[in-house]
Amino acid sequence: MKHTLWALLAIGAAAQAQTAFSDHFVGEAGGMLVGAQPVVQGASGSVSALPYVFGNWGRFYARVDTLGVKTLPLAEGHLELAARVSTEGFKARKTDFASAGDRSAPVPVGLGTFQRTPVGGVFAYVFHDTTSGGQLLELTWAGRVALGGATLYPQLGLERRSAAYVQHLYGVSAAQASVGLPAYQAGASTVPVVSLHATVPLQGPWALQLQGRYRAWDSAVRNSPLVDRASQVTGYAALTYSWK
Repeated sequence: MKHTLWALLAIGAAAQAQTAFSDHFVGEAGGMLVGAQPVVQGASGSVSALPYVFGNWGRFYARVDTLGVKTLPLAEGHLELAARVSTEGFKARKTDFASAGDRSAPVPVGLGTFQRTPVGGVFAYVFHDTTSGGQLLELTWAGRVALGGATLYPQLGLERRSAAYVQHLYGVSAAQASVGLPAYQAGASTVPVVSLHATVPLQGPWALQLQGRYRAWDSAVRNSPLVDRASQVTGYAALTYSWK
């Protein structure tokens, strides 16, 4: 889920003042179904049931797939300690390349910030992946648009994966190579991301959260012999309850 997942807006009521921290949970929580197109040849699309949390409790925050702690004030936000819940790994036996070996999901940890601006919110993260030893950098702008009773959150972003990060997921070592699967040394990848999140009020504090995300893979990922897709669409649907 990459990320990610992620990047709803704390623009508006869900965003706390820079120096104010509540003594209770403020935000939305519930359950969601997460879907993703496969990236590796022979793999099937996935649908998973996961908890959904977007909100703050004191200095602690959750943004769907990103968890962390707000530390020092920084401009119009805070410097944050952050961790990402990633689902980018795969089981080789569920693809066309059993010899490729399983690829465990990355475990990105690092620093981040959310900044409120007059033209929307900006999310920035610098992660180190403890699985591959690589890095993941993200920069995302998110807006807020009222449409009838719903609220839309369009998002534009860039994801930068280091060569080690991409190699762990989509590279092929000499030992993993086989007939029909040549060795491949991956380079660093920079990927544009377009997302749209919608919050649809239901009754009282209940709401439906919907998100779709599109990534256009660059040559570092597309050229891997494991990969048969130039882009990927992911998304989720969540039923949530709001606490204020």
